[in-house]
Amino acid sequence: MKVLLVNGSPRKNGCTYTALAEIAKVLKNESIEAEIYHIGSQAISGCTACGSCFETKRCQAGDEVNTFLEKAKAADGFVFGSPVYFASISGSLAAFLDRAFYVGRSTIFPYKPAAAVVSCRRGGATAALDCLNKYITISQMPLVASRYWNMVHGNKPDEVRQDLEGMQVMRYVGKNMAWILKSIEAGKKVGLTLPEQEPAARTNFIR
Repeated sequence: MKVLLVNGSPRKNGCTYTALAEIAKVLKNESIEAEIYHIGSQAISGCTACGSCFETKRCQAGDEVNTFLEKAKAADGFVFGSPVYFASISGSLAAFLDRAFYVGRSTIFPYKPAAAVVSCRRGGATAALDCLNKYITISQMPLVASRYWNMVHGNKPDEVRQDLEGMQVMRYVGKNMAWILKSIEAGKKVGLTLPEQEPAARTNFIR
């Protein structure tokens, strides 16, 4: 089993990484492979609504999104992490996830457990967390929770490590992710199948 942890901060080893690393440590202790995937600090373009991904199952814009999608196919679970920017997620991560989920929302991500985590200096964390959770919950992904909202506080990695409650919350994200993945694996062994899918019913309100 493998979990892909997405670091949506331009700082590869900053506060968001510190939170994700705590989760990864727990997963590894549970014998689950954990890879932290940094989206990088280069500009990431937003979705241009070209529609080519419906045919190619890839994003025509290229860059890190397609690299991530290839890795995502082999992942069993995900953690999406972001710093808080103006009470939301980072702009680069928003563009990244818009495109990644547009390609993989119905093919790569369904029924794979996912968690969202955010890091902030002081405020705006719950709004940013809500933004990340929307990608997860629209894609039929079991949402992994903790004992409190999945957030850490601090302006630097050392300060994040001093947020003892926040770091404990991260460890519970790891524990709960491991438990859900192992439960899914146990279900497969006894023949439990995924829910039957209905044809999509799209309703436009302007006719």
